[in-house]
Amino acid sequence: MSRRGFLCTTAAGAVAAPAVAASVIGTAGDAAAAPAPKSSTPKPGRPILLKGGIVLSLDRAVGDFEQADVLIEGKTIRAVQPNISAPNAQVIDAKNRIVMPGLVDTHRHMWQGFLRNVLPDGSLDDYRNVVQRTFGAKMVPDDVYVADLISALGAIDSGVTCILDWSHIQNSPAHSDACVKGLQESGVRAVFAYGAGQNETGRVFEIATSKYPGDIARLRKQYFSSDDQLVTLYLAAGGTPEQTLEQFKAARDVGARITIHVGVGEFGRNALLEKLHAKDGLKADTTYIHCCTLNDTEWKLIRDTGGTISIASYVETLMGHGNPPIQKAIDLGIRPSLSVDVETSVPNDFFTQMRTVFSLQKNEVWAKRLAGDKDPPKFLTVREVLEFATIEGARANGLDKKIGTLTPGKEADIIMLRTDLLNVMPINNAVGAVVTSMTARNVDTVMIAGKIMKQNGQLVGVDMNRIARLAREAQARNYKNAGVPDKRV
Repeated sequence: MSRRGFLCTTAAGAVAAPAVAASVIGTAGDAAAAPAPKSSTPKPGRPILLKGGIVLSLDRAVGDFEQADVLIEGKTIRAVQPNISAPNAQVIDAKNRIVMPGLVDTHRHMWQGFLRNVLPDGSLDDYRNVVQRTFGAKMVPDDVYVADLISALGAIDSGVTCILDWSHIQNSPAHSDACVKGLQESGVRAVFAYGAGQNETGRVFEIATSKYPGDIARLRKQYFSSDDQLVTLYLAAGGTPEQTLEQFKAARDVGARITIHVGVGEFGRNALLEKLHAKDGLKADTTYIHCCTLNDTEWKLIRDTGGTISIASYVETLMGHGNPPIQKAIDLGIRPSLSVDVETSVPNDFFTQMRTVFSLQKNEVWAKRLAGDKDPPKFLTVREVLEFATIEGARANGLDKKIGTLTPGKEADIIMLRTDLLNVMPINNAVGAVVTSMTARNVDTVMIAGKIMKQNGQLVGVDMNRIARLAREAQARNYKNAGVPDKRV
């Protein structure tokens, strides 16, 4: 295998840059001596040239490069190739960096942002009782604004440039407005998935102040009249078959896509998708989350109607949802997207999600081999897992025409990952390093729609003192309103 092939595990036929080993992979001495490249913030309207990095476009027509450049004009990627000449561009040194598409999360309950790690040992029942029916039932709009803001900033900081906010905290229209405000202020590319609310009983459709699902018409008109913006609209559905069909109609009436939890634990064996299909409810506009305990008929319905899926394997194994259906999806020709789900119990970074999916699928295949299976499934590759975290996420979020790959003409949602840190250096396989070894610490630069959101390892234009103060205030207010003792140990 060539050095380039070893580094990038690229698609066959892609055009290679000349191999210049020292400039791409460096040495321990280089890494120790050289600080992170310093680049001034580009002036508005000036092109940006990411120069000399390992480029993983994840577009098989474009290819991957051991050393290449990426040219961005405005919010758009204009070129991905070696030795780009752009005399007027602001150059950002990408040496000792992997340049790749931003990571895409297809399901996170961002209203829980300041409740991170509140339930590290909890089951799904514990989560419902503590997070939803205790804390969630008492959240005020100011709380959810802060929660969404810090969850979004945490996502950006860890290399997630696009995220679906599965927002089942709509106790009132004011809660909805606050969520949208937090997402917009953060600068993240987000899908606001408008959901139901939370109360002490769990009978969320009885919340008198909630206008779900009908308020989606107001939200569409007030905030989402155009799909050509950073924050777009979905509907987060759930309930009885009759309630779910009503919600599906509300979403489709305003042209919003749909996301729904299915196949979760014992309750997920209720054949919901068969019942919805009987009423012609299943279409290609829907993402199905978890899917751990669906029956075979339901899986075929997802495939045959063109649905997408989101797997949150860390939380699924942690809380008792069921075995993450990675292999089941692959066997049916469905390529999953990935998601964090709840920061109350799960780390917010996507590197953990990639590693969890990778190891669980391999373990399942090894178990089949050890049991004597003569025709076991193929092992996932790190390349496939990275595609789940980018391309498939963009598809499930309805944004694959805009993001997910470094393709000229798409918008510039890009991350640059440091390769000169001790956890990955020296680089032998770029895709392998991203999936198996990197952490949020490696995220050096983040761009969303061509705007630099993080540079040289620091968020740009974020007053962290203010964010910390808002988080502490919301935390204290919510604990007090929920009647929960404010203890940290």
